[in-house]
Amino acid sequence: MRLMKLTMYTDYSLRVLIYLGSKPEGKLTTIQEISDAYHISKNHLMKVTFELGKAGFIQTVRGRGGGIRLADLPQNINVGTVVRRMEDDFHLVECFDREHNRCPITPVCGLRGVLGKALHAYLAILDEYTLEDLLFNREGLREILHT
Repeated sequence: MRLMKLTMYTDYSLRVLIYLGSKPEGKLTTIQEISDAYHISKNHLMKVTFELGKAGFIQTVRGRGGGIRLADLPQNINVGTVVRRMEDDFHLVECFDREHNRCPITPVCGLRGVLGKALHAYLAILDEYTLEDLLFNREGLREILHT
C-alpha cells in the first residue's frame, strides 16, 4: 500500500508536463525526446501521453513533423487537477473503498476520519499550485533536460 505517495504513472505525467512547459510556448516535442531526457521507457510515456491528451492537458499533432505540446498555458494547468485525473485511486486504507471494505471496526473507528482529513489537506495543497509554479527555473530545466 502507498500512503500519500503518487504512482509512477502520475509522477511521469507531471514530468511530461514539466518537460513540455520548459519548452518555448507551442513548440512540439516527441515522446522519444522526453524518454531520452528522463531515461523512461517510451512505451510507458506513450500510455501517459495518451491519458494526458484525453484529459485535455496536452495536444497531439499527428503526421510528419508532429509531436506533443501543452494544450493550455502552464498557469492554467492545476497540479491538484492533474494528480486527481492521473491517480487510479485514493484509498489510503481499506475502509476508503466501500465496495471492498471488510474491516470489522469501520463503524466505530476514528482512523478513517483522520486519514480523510489528511488526504483532503494533501490535495488542497496541490490545488494551490499550477504547472507554472513548477517551472520557476526554466533555464535550469532546459539545461538539464536538453530542451
